[in-house]
Amino acid sequence: MPSEDDPHAEAIRRLNERAASLGARTQRPVVSHAGEQAVGQAYKIIAELIGGVLVGLAAGFFVVWAFKVPMAVGLIGGVLGGFALALWMANRTAQRLMAMAKQEGEPTSAPFDDEE
Repeated sequence: MPSEDDPHAEAIRRLNERAASLGARTQRPVVSHAGEQAVGQAYKIIAELIGGVLVGLAAGFFVVWAFKVPMAVGLIGGVLGGFALALWMANRTAQRLMAMAKQEGEPTSAPFDDEE
């Protein structure tokens, strides 16, 4: 009876080896999307800067329209206020992104090269 178990055990072992090799061949490689994420985060900060200035410009027009102040005062004040708001929002976003980067861990540093 032991001779009948050997062919079955051998067949199962070969089948497992084939399945493992097939799994290794068909497994998708792990791709890092760090570059795309960095570009997306940069675009987000740029959009916050531009949006803050435009919102400030709109607020300046509203001040000119609603309170009948001189055009220059309303527009310059609105743009400066919007720029300050944009800087605050960009700083807050950058701080949040830096905190997320610190949670993921420190990047490995390149080895020191003194041949330059």
